[in-house]
Amino acid sequence: MKEIEMTCKLGLELSADEIQTAAVKALGVSPKIRTQIRYRITRRSIDARNDILYRYRVEVYKPDETMREFVLPEYKEVSAAEPVIIVGAGPAGMFAALRLLMNGLKPVILERGKDVHARKYDMAKLSREGLVNEDSNYCFGEGGAGTFSDGKLYTRSSKRGDIREVLHQLVRFGADPSILIDAHPHIGSDKLPTVVENIRKCIVEHGGEYHFDSRVTDIVRKGDGSFDVTTADGALYQSRKVILATGHSARDIYEMFDRKGWEIQAKGFALGVRVEHPQSLINRIQYHGKYQPFMPTAEYSFVTQIEGRGVFSFCMCPGGILVPAATSSGELVLNGMSNSQRNSKWANSGVVVQIEPEDFPEYAKYGPLALLQFQKDVEKRMFEYTGSLKAPAQRMMDFCRRIPSAGLPQTSYHPGAVNAPLHELLPEHVSLRLKYAFPEIGNKKMHGYYTNDALLLGVESRTSSPVRIPRDPETLEHTQVPGLFPCGEGAGYAGGIVSSALDGINCAARI
Repeated sequence: MKEIEMTCKLGLELSADEIQTAAVKALGVSPKIRTQIRYRITRRSIDARNDILYRYRVEVYKPDETMREFVLPEYKEVSAAEPVIIVGAGPAGMFAALRLLMNGLKPVILERGKDVHARKYDMAKLSREGLVNEDSNYCFGEGGAGTFSDGKLYTRSSKRGDIREVLHQLVRFGADPSILIDAHPHIGSDKLPTVVENIRKCIVEHGGEYHFDSRVTDIVRKGDGSFDVTTADGALYQSRKVILATGHSARDIYEMFDRKGWEIQAKGFALGVRVEHPQSLINRIQYHGKYQPFMPTAEYSFVTQIEGRGVFSFCMCPGGILVPAATSSGELVLNGMSNSQRNSKWANSGVVVQIEPEDFPEYAKYGPLALLQFQKDVEKRMFEYTGSLKAPAQRMMDFCRRIPSAGLPQTSYHPGAVNAPLHELLPEHVSLRLKYAFPEIGNKKMHGYYTNDALLLGVESRTSSPVRIPRDPETLEHTQVPGLFPCGEGAGYAGGIVSSALDGINCAARI
């Protein structure tokens, strides 16, 4: 086997004839057997540096070579098997459950929110009426926060595990097979709910359990090492192992740990704004003025250092919209999402500044919940300024110049935007770094990005958990509570759909 690279223009596809012709040369075989050569495309990315091309990576095999295949194990019937409680039905919880099925254990999933379709009604009320259901929203509910945030699958690092297990599972349950090869795969918020529902159906059909509207209020480790897990409706669930996969916004879980004296730690996270540009502008920048309607909607990412802290783009949504992501009343949080076609006229991305516990010593009195309290306070300040889920907003150049905006451009954010001195509402630690970052990005990396046609809206604050739940690096159990497996974004060990899914798989594998 050899791996070769090939290119073709966007709008076209590599043909078998082209691949086999290139393989003859790479493998050093006779052209007479070219049609017997087998191949598999392993990666496809867009190269926009000069001509706009697809760049392919292709494995080619001689006729007598065995093609490497990835085969998913089958799921087992587990109705009568030993139960494992999984708290949370996001990527970490779902993929932990699938791995338990493979290994013959019974997943019992407790999800505080609703099923993936019912939660849409609560999200509609959130956007249209400003009504926050604290258990069913853009963060909580079946599928987790990523379900309605474009379904981006950008993690390609193999250090956490074999990402093929995650991608092949998603394809098995209805995702487009292109995610297996695209460098920046995504499923889309319009299609991911069906994938999530199919995963649930598989788990239930094989004997697992789902319990919605089941917010966990207490976890008790008994003398024999087993657990009693209680939910808000008074139900009691028992198991010898518990996987805690609650996501980065389950603040009540961190507070429960703190009350019990179970170790948690303050953890750095990032906070900033959502930045919204016309998608046509981002297309023009990224394709160097060569964008054509058949080309994929352009995206971007960047990272820079400003005064010793990272400033970077986060959760970029090409052809997307902005949505309210608050999980409690009296708070204001924004997130972005895109459908599979990425066809809205806006592009949005978080642009955030890294924050560490030492940056805000005045919060040290909150101990391990220091940055959690800081996060809450910033979100409350944004809400108090507008008195609703309307977002404080400012044009980009005005923000950097520290002047009021004369008016605001149209926005995709349905609750609406309020003209505001966002440079004053944000913590100075964040505001000053963004002030220097935006011109730098526009001058050095993306010419045209720094413009008053771009709108900044506050606040993007749910980039990751501000708390870490420590665990043993070998067993993955909590350092003080054997049998309890802190997992995924909520525990501070992942950052996105794929990495969370891999962490869930790893915890289930340890069990």
